[in-house]
Amino acid sequence: MTTPGPLPTQQAEQAPVLERHDQLPAVPPQRLQPQALRETFARWHGAGAADNAAVWLPERAGDLAPHAPRALRQASVLVPLVVREGGLQVLLTRRDARLSVHAGQISFPGGGRDPDDRDAVHTALREAEEEIGLAPAAVETLGCMPLYTTVTGFAVTPVVALVDPRAPWRPQQSEVAEVFEVPLAFLMNPAHHELRGWDTPEAAAGVPGAGPGRRVFFAMPWRDGHNGHQYFIWGATAAMIRNLYRLLIA
Repeated sequence: MTTPGPLPTQQAEQAPVLERHDQLPAVPPQRLQPQALRETFARWHGAGAADNAAVWLPERAGDLAPHAPRALRQASVLVPLVVREGGLQVLLTRRDARLSVHAGQISFPGGGRDPDDRDAVHTALREAEEEIGLAPAAVETLGCMPLYTTVTGFAVTPVVALVDPRAPWRPQQSEVAEVFEVPLAFLMNPAHHELRGWDTPEAAAGVPGAGPGRRVFFAMPWRDGHNGHQYFIWGATAAMIRNLYRLLIA
């Protein structure tokens, strides 16, 4: 049996909504302040981490099916929270449409671990500097989220960090088409979370060995009220955001 491969963004946008989660509470505004986030990650990674594990677990550990074990490459992404006067903003990138993998998809800056990287945080900071020109000196690391496994063979460590609002962006033109920000409060409100499903054509046709057939994923469509641009946040990026929500609401 095989695992469904990466889903093109255009098809993901057309996938039907299976569930909406507007019945779940939003993270209270006071928990979305920089100092509150520092305290949350300090508690989780501190002496009480084992106790906290009992009340908080990531909702989605990955999209690699358990029946399809494979060698995973270590990787990291930076989850940058820009400290704006009006509230924290989540910095995201839109990948170049000409890339061979995940073309045009919304993602966090990040990539695979290099042999010289000291740890997951080093990987995330190095990749963010390479992709969008974000200097490590402008970043305050809060902590790492649990690993997220992807169908493309990566075990990804999300590194959550506060970012100086004065930091300039210099996108690497060969990879990044756009850098933009989404209010953290918007993403920490499950009323804006959708669970969507997509059936592979092979599974629908009853092809032997087509695997589980259905790919279920989170999506968080967002429209920028300033410029009218539409962004479809989905897949691993949306799942990591959902896991952050679960941590902050616990």
